[in-house]
Amino acid sequence: MFESLTDKLSLVFKKLRGHGKLTEQNIQEALREVRMALLEADVHFRVVKDFIESVRGRAVGEEVMASLTPAQQVVKIVHQELVTLMGSENRQIRLSGNPPVPLMFVGLHGCGKTTTVAKLARLLKGNGRVPYMVSADVYRPAAVEQLHTLASQIEVDFYEPHQGEEPLEICKKAQDNAVRRGCDTLLIDTAGRLHFDEILMDELREIKRVIPPKEILLVADAMTGQDAVNIAKSFNDQLGIDGVILTKMDGDARGGAALSIRAVTGSPIKFIGVGEKIEAIEAFHPDRMAARILGMGDVLSLIERAQTAFDEKKAKELERKIRKAEFTLEDFKDQLRQIRKMGSLEGLLQMIPGLGKVKGMGSFHMAEKELVKVEAIINSMTPQERRNHNIINGKRRLRIARGSGTTVQDVNRLLRQYLMTRKMLSKMKTGRLTGVPRGVFPFS
Repeated sequence: MFESLTDKLSLVFKKLRGHGKLTEQNIQEALREVRMALLEADVHFRVVKDFIESVRGRAVGEEVMASLTPAQQVVKIVHQELVTLMGSENRQIRLSGNPPVPLMFVGLHGCGKTTTVAKLARLLKGNGRVPYMVSADVYRPAAVEQLHTLASQIEVDFYEPHQGEEPLEICKKAQDNAVRRGCDTLLIDTAGRLHFDEILMDELREIKRVIPPKEILLVADAMTGQDAVNIAKSFNDQLGIDGVILTKMDGDARGGAALSIRAVTGSPIKFIGVGEKIEAIEAFHPDRMAARILGMGDVLSLIERAQTAFDEKKAKELERKIRKAEFTLEDFKDQLRQIRKMGSLEGLLQMIPGLGKVKGMGSFHMAEKELVKVEAIINSMTPQERRNHNIINGKRRLRIARGSGTTVQDVNRLLRQYLMTRKMLSKMKTGRLTGVPRGVFPFS
């Protein structure tokens, strides 16, 4: 996420730090490079112009020139202006009102709208809401089936339209069903098109008129850059949107859409999709995102992701096992699985201040493969072998290697890693890592 932009901005600020004392010329040169970096990141040219002028107005003045650390002061100003550009603060979805509160999701084909509806339903359910989903897309083949599958996966109720029902009729019946079933939030997945057209807008306006949604949320593909911004502007002008959900942010190395949408449309980004998995969605925090862009990390989001991924009951059971030296290979596998639930290793490390700039981050792709291999090896063991590693002799190691498609050397390496982890945990006794909340990270 933002990899290309982060690298370029890091080089700009590194040059600035190389000057003991900054002059107006130094700052102007740096801002020219920042401007080019933003344009290459596909940020809207008017947004770039206004942003650079805002930074210049503060950087070329007493605030920086009189500072003991002028380069750091410039970075601070850029960070503050980025936060302002993206909306200053997290804007939550409004859910007040008589239940079921309708939320309407709009967007073009291929933006990930249906999956996003399910992701948000899962998130709402986790926060104590009772969501109800409906697909008003009668044009795309398998649209209803896709929502049905996702609804079953997250165990959320949904309305299944009957053949021949029109979108407006579907929404009305879904609303009535949601009332009868005691649901408090209605998530309406509307139809999309390959491009913005009047037929689509007429249908959406009719649904908006008959079932006034509390919020209309545009789902847009972050990787399309300026196209996402133009689509957001068109939907806002024709329909009026209350917020944006940017999908595929984990694959967007530029970040132009995230930096432009708020300024161009006036509508805040409320959530971002950070992967294909159903739990891969995050609330959008402008201050945290600005820190990520500048390579400062994002520890708060990392902790929130960890707290979501790790099961409190399992954490307590793990603590008990560690105290009694009963940490088995099955527990070892469970911990690795929970780490993988949090996302890619590379993505997690970029949330830690300083590590996002470390060279050779590509090597963590290899580490991801190693985790898959470890799980395959443990899965090839018998229950007795997982509970008692001491019985795994040479013959058993050969069988495990063949069963997992690995080598005996791989099996030996895993057992060494397991024994080292077990030894480390036995020294901790309390089962807690200093300064880390219980259950937030593996083995804590």
